[in-house]
Amino acid sequence: MKKRVRGENCGDILLYTLSTCIWCKKTKELLNALGVEYDFIDVDLLSGAELDKVKSEMQKWNPRMSFPTIVIGDKCVVGFDEPKIREVLHK
Repeated sequence: MKKRVRGENCGDILLYTLSTCIWCKKTKELLNALGVEYDFIDVDLLSGAELDKVKSEMQKWNPRMSFPTIVIGDKCVVGFDEPKIREVLHK
């Protein structure tokens, strides 16, 4: 389910992504370029109870359920918004 990408610990970072989404890929590329550690879940690759659980968690942060949804600590950034992501990460 959740996959970790190693890097600098900048707090808890969780991406809700789709495996085929270009904006999700750009968000992962940005976080990789910044060298931060993060977890991601490719929601479209889940099924059954696991999918229901992740959708329920994601909906708390982003009721529209759009991708990517990035949870950084207690903040949420919806969509590929590089300036906002950098601001929240202080990068």
